[in-house]
Amino acid sequence: MKTLPRMLATALAVVSLALTGCAASSAGPSDGPASTSQNQPLIIFAAASLQGAFDELAVAFTAAHPEYPEPTIQYDGSQALATQIIDGADVDVIAFASEESLVPVTAAGRADAGEIFASNTLQIAVAPGNPHGIEDLADLADPALSVVLCAPEVPCGAASATLLRNAGVEVTPVSEETNVTSVVTRVASGEADAGLVYATDVAAASGALEGITPAGAADVANRYPLAIATDAPSPQAAREFATFVLSSEGRKILAAFGFGAP
Repeated sequence: MKTLPRMLATALAVVSLALTGCAASSAGPSDGPASTSQNQPLIIFAAASLQGAFDELAVAFTAAHPEYPEPTIQYDGSQALATQIIDGADVDVIAFASEESLVPVTAAGRADAGEIFASNTLQIAVAPGNPHGIEDLADLADPALSVVLCAPEVPCGAASATLLRNAGVEVTPVSEETNVTSVVTRVASGEADAGLVYATDVAAASGALEGITPAGAADVANRYPLAIATDAPSPQAAREFATFVLSSEGRKILAAFGFGAP
């Protein structure tokens, strides 16, 4: 008869241990992501025209927040980045070159509506010394010139199309590039005589390009939105990075690269 109480006590102890184990395992995941997200690099998708500024912003952010590793940044045309995000790419912070380019990402539920953090205007990029004597948009219609533009579906291309349309100028480009960096490269290397790029791209070219501000450029300024992904792997770091970009220190860095106020 003494055996039965001992068996019951043993059974109860086993059940108690099992329940304790379940409680511990259910508590684990809630602690895990917080620790993991703080240790993994922030993932930023940024328009190609932001490369110089965001490289510096990333370094300054890490210095101000040493609890986070330096962010990982992927640069490309806003259109290409939007497609990757909609297709499910992991991302924390999104910085695009136009409000329109963020719309499909927001509509897909992948990001919030964002906040405008910078502006940019177009310039005609030519070789140093302006060997072809280009003065305004009308000169780009000369068939003897090789002109490169951004593709119309990316922000720099959409802005270029609007600028040319407003001026009543028709240009037949020798190529349409998927991001503004490619336009810069082709003009700087001598593959093209001229191209429409952002003022910030000319400033960042360190003398390899000369910029001509065409009439009407101020009316076609691009406004850059900064958004946080709805399923950001590191949401706290994403919010802190966005706050840093919008801070006085962040704006100072952006201004140094030629970006205007929002």
